[in-house]
Amino acid sequence: MEEAQVIALVRAGEVNAFAEIVEHYQAPIQRYLYRLIGDYQMAQDLTQDTFLQAYKGILKTNADLSFKAWLYRIATNNARQHHRRKKLVSFIPFTDRMEADIPVSENPPDCMGEKIAIQEALTKVPEEQRTCLVLHLVEGFKYQEIAETLGISEDAVRMRVARGKEAFQTLYRGGG
Repeated sequence: MEEAQVIALVRAGEVNAFAEIVEHYQAPIQRYLYRLIGDYQMAQDLTQDTFLQAYKGILKTNADLSFKAWLYRIATNNARQHHRRKKLVSFIPFTDRMEADIPVSENPPDCMGEKIAIQEALTKVPEEQRTCLVLHLVEGFKYQEIAETLGISEDAVRMRVARGKEAFQTLYRGGG
């Protein structure tokens, strides 16, 4: 079924139709959030929050809504809010950070170290650049879609992606 049809059904009161939306977008949104925040468990929680907010807010949106951009905007705002809360609250982790962040079952042992290094470098890229970088290179968004999602100009997106690439390469190669 087409996305527009599913959204129309949800707006008409068909609660079960929203399950199709969740099924289609859950993995990409969770992957996106993980790449933004670097914590697998928190990405799962924020994904759930994203869909809950989308479900509650879908009736208030326009019929010509770009649903994908709107959903990613909610996810991005949730990641930003998480970063703000994280800055306010400091704590001492009682478990190894890597064990908590990356589920072993999803990463074969031979490439786990590289994936950890990539994620660590990515989380050190400034947030605005990282958001644009992940949306473009990982999620496959075009610059126009990113601009619409984040409410910024296409030129700003291009600049953030370029600077994000440079920052990532420096951090990944230099480890720092």
